[in-house]
Amino acid sequence: MISDHDFQRIEKYLYEIPSTFREDMRVPARFYADPKLLEGVLGDKSLEQLVNTATLPGAIKYALAMPDIHQGYGFPIGGVLATELPDGIISPGGVGYDINCGVRLLATHLEQKEVDPHLDDLASALYANCPSGVGKGGHINLKKGELDQLMESGANWALNRGYATDVDLERTEENGCLNGADAKKVSQRAKERGRGQVGTLGAGNHFIEVDVVSDVFEETAAQRIGLFPGQIAVQIHCGSRGLGHQVCSDYVKRFQKSIHQYGLNLPDRELVCAPLSSPEGQDYLAAMEAAANYAFANRQVLTYHIRRSFEAVLAGKVNNHNVYQIYDIAHNMAKVETHEIDGRKINVCVHRKGATRAFGPGSDVLPPVYRDIGQPVLVPGSMGTASWVLLGTQDSMAQTFGSTCHGAGRTLSRKKAKKTVHGASLRQKLEAEGIRVRAGSMSGLAEEAPIAYKDVNRVVEVVHGAGIAKKVAKLIPLAVIKG
Repeated sequence: MISDHDFQRIEKYLYEIPSTFREDMRVPARFYADPKLLEGVLGDKSLEQLVNTATLPGAIKYALAMPDIHQGYGFPIGGVLATELPDGIISPGGVGYDINCGVRLLATHLEQKEVDPHLDDLASALYANCPSGVGKGGHINLKKGELDQLMESGANWALNRGYATDVDLERTEENGCLNGADAKKVSQRAKERGRGQVGTLGAGNHFIEVDVVSDVFEETAAQRIGLFPGQIAVQIHCGSRGLGHQVCSDYVKRFQKSIHQYGLNLPDRELVCAPLSSPEGQDYLAAMEAAANYAFANRQVLTYHIRRSFEAVLAGKVNNHNVYQIYDIAHNMAKVETHEIDGRKINVCVHRKGATRAFGPGSDVLPPVYRDIGQPVLVPGSMGTASWVLLGTQDSMAQTFGSTCHGAGRTLSRKKAKKTVHGASLRQKLEAEGIRVRAGSMSGLAEEAPIAYKDVNRVVEVVHGAGIAKKVAKLIPLAVIKG
């Protein structure tokens, strides 16, 4: 275990474990925290995992972790690592099993007072129309070959079938499609798991949430994004379901068989990897991008179901029940990007595992409407607590390869949370606070109790104070839909 004697505080919210800490480290390991969050970081093996990532071939500048860091598979969750191309590695553990788990924020023209009388019916409609739960199938039965089309075209597949608008795609990371995706690199088992799950929420920490905008901190940016105090908004948090999980499993096994031919010696077998330029690395990248496109399409179909739920409950009762998209962003991905490092523009593979891309103003990959203010960053809280809308900054580009936090970060394992929290009692507590809850499993509800997570407000204060994202608006929940 790493102790507080092994690192130094180099700025108010930034700590560093020097590359001299271990002989095999190629770069220093840096992490963001405040004194309270630091206590939690020292309670698990996440810093040890961060140091391990700093040993990987091609690692450049720093191995990084956000203030929501906690122990994961291989890489810590909240970890960011860039490897220099062409010989730097790519690692499934640096992406995670839920490829392109991400968040989509939708907004309405409605104020809370207009929706409050209909909130119970709206929560029930969302629960009925958006299938959730472990292994739960959806309303869409894909024909033979159609799943391959979906994996290679992402949200464009949804657009062509009437589940999306052009604005939805424009306001999605990469316009909802990674062009290098190759369905042939995805196993039949992965396809079987994903074929019936398009437009489904899943379980675990995935959710749909009806929120109200409680506070605005940057009025000009909020207006540009389309947010105002008292406004009703909706979040979707989910990913690539069983398909993405299987892609990760398949390539971990394949990499474990091939790693020795590249002479890679790893401090942890969970860090299994391959040079990105290798056949194994290229195949994983193409399969990961296919799973990521599946996730973009999945969130898009859920958006369609949310829109029809609002229409079914609110049509004729409010002036405008339309639901529009703010942004959709991934937080489990590896992407080839160009970053300026020590005065040089370098092509790197940026792993963001439980970390969100946070590109600053001027980036040409952002939608024109956001290009001069920076990329919206969506940071959901734990169930029953606040969520945040932030913006990427020039400092995030300089410090973290354009990355920031992705959520609150766990403090209790799911197993421990279930032993600590009684699901039915938690539901009663949340509903006593005015939060409608629709959930298929009380044990699943207990896993996601607020006590199992860090304080998201504290996490956001750290990234805001460190300059790697800036606060725009705060959301509080009115209704939560869980598997």
